[in-house]
Amino acid sequence: MGVQGLTGFVEERGVFFTELRVRDTKLVIDGSSLYHWLCFAPDADFRCGGDYGAFSAAVRDFFGVLRACGVAPFVVLDGGRGAEDRKLPTLRGRAAEQLRAAHRLSRGAGSCLAPLLTREAFVQALDRLGVPFVQCFAEADREIAGLANRWVCPVLSLDSDFCVFDLAGGYCPLSHFQWQSVRAAAMPQGCYVPARCFSAERFCRHFGHLDKGLLPLFAVMNGNDYIGLEALEAFFSKMRLPRGCAAAKGGKHVRLQGLLNWLAQFAEPAEAVDNVLKYLKKHQREEIRELLCTSMEDYAPSDVNLENFFQNGRYECEAARKANVPEWVLAAFAKGKLAPFIINALILRSTFLRVQVENIQRPSAHSTALPIRQVIYGLLLRISQNTEDASPSKQTNELPTVCEFDRCQKTIKKTFVQAASLPTDFYDDRFPLDKLMEVPMSCRQMLLLETLGVKMSFLEPIPSHLQLPIAVTCYWIHCSEPKVKLNQLKALLIIIVSGELQRIIDDPDPTVLHAEDDNVAYKEFLKWKEKKLQNTNFDLDAAHSFCQWQCCLQMGLYLNQLLGTPLSEPDLSRLYTGTLVHRLYQELKSAPSVENPFILSPEMAQLYLVLLNTVES
Repeated sequence: MGVQGLTGFVEERGVFFTELRVRDTKLVIDGSSLYHWLCFAPDADFRCGGDYGAFSAAVRDFFGVLRACGVAPFVVLDGGRGAEDRKLPTLRGRAAEQLRAAHRLSRGAGSCLAPLLTREAFVQALDRLGVPFVQCFAEADREIAGLANRWVCPVLSLDSDFCVFDLAGGYCPLSHFQWQSVRAAAMPQGCYVPARCFSAERFCRHFGHLDKGLLPLFAVMNGNDYIGLEALEAFFSKMRLPRGCAAAKGGKHVRLQGLLNWLAQFAEPAEAVDNVLKYLKKHQREEIRELLCTSMEDYAPSDVNLENFFQNGRYECEAARKANVPEWVLAAFAKGKLAPFIINALILRSTFLRVQVENIQRPSAHSTALPIRQVIYGLLLRISQNTEDASPSKQTNELPTVCEFDRCQKTIKKTFVQAASLPTDFYDDRFPLDKLMEVPMSCRQMLLLETLGVKMSFLEPIPSHLQLPIAVTCYWIHCSEPKVKLNQLKALLIIIVSGELQRIIDDPDPTVLHAEDDNVAYKEFLKWKEKKLQNTNFDLDAAHSFCQWQCCLQMGLYLNQLLGTPLSEPDLSRLYTGTLVHRLYQELKSAPSVENPFILSPEMAQLYLVLLNTVES
């Protein structure tokens, strides 16, 4: 994320930072940076598909520290790719790098890869903790900067773009935010988080009093997520580096330093742009001028007023209005009730399916969930039947298609997927997408269950908050290729029941008397959990199967959300712990006696049997 090479450059030179004690203040947090930072813990295992309980606990601890220091956090999340889709080349490159990381992990090498449902687990954790958050229509940087300037408070992120924005309260990199080293101070100030704040003034002073207004042009010319360096190669090849940069020839930041020193001679961006164009061929100049000026606007204030959202819950965005996003969709999206996948499919007819640690010799794990995605596309794109754009498709009875970027062996490839044909109720002219919530809930629930291939009568014995994951598990058993092994299913269900047992122990319902057996069973489960695993072999085929389950769960969640949650949304932090699922699978193969570790709790033992019988039936 951000400006190429800038993070490393400023980190190597600590002179650009000031010490900061963060307490008794508002803090605008880049949510995407934060959840990646927290999930990339030093002791995390990225091969097994995510330990969402541990991740959610880290989120809880982080915001607990902020609360203790009197800090009021406001989390702002990136949304979709935006109607212009300008970052598509960057995103394709990033997906390819994630695939390489996944392949390294599958072979036992070190790497980092965010588990598939990390973002969803993060949003659920914020909701549980009551932390105010918003999901922007597209990339959030400009809206984060605008809100922080309105409140004159710091921005917390790990995105070097915030070195470029003119921030009244400063930019605190997460790498210098020592939230696990909270310090006490003499009363009445109380405790604080030691941090460091990037100083744009010090940065500009270092380069001959460079005008801060030139930083956006520097970011654009140096290369960021929106623009590459190819267009300006002629300029860099001919530009003479100012005195002092030649000595650094061959250094990794020589171009960056040279550009900053060169820009320092100009009073404002227009003058600098004119001088850049002199190095280019005449027929290129106007095109490059337009590219530079358009890209600099990415660092201009946003027209979206997030303060208004945090005060009255209304998210207004001109870009979303121009893209004809229905009001209810935008409102749900801003509140995190719909995923960026949904917005991208709706306005771009294009989606990225995130890579996991799977068997690359087999088809992508996402292929198992394709029929669910096709129903989602059918719901989103049936509105096009009423638009001019879709009239040729309507005349030829063709269903709309969506471009999916997904893994094909060791590469990221795009395929065009046809939307599903929906039941008659959903093609009624009275119910276009903007009226989807007016379709009777019984019809919406029926569409969800039919897509997953289950009947409500099968799910009725199951607690409501587990009905969706069990319906998804039934779908997984039916659709996975190769077929799911019985011990894989049992391992998954045991972890689901352990999450339910933990929920009862951690958040007991005061109206229900739970037996002491539950406490005893939970302590025994914890003892087993703490035991050292004897067999450390990583089963890639089992990992592939569990990846398929997560893909099905992800799309089941998205479809359920799009339909207005006809089934309760499950708590991901209690649903899947990848390291334990893999370990249980290994143990079940060699010692079937561990199959029901809840034998000391009749209630949990019964729940396990109910879940197993439901899925097997």
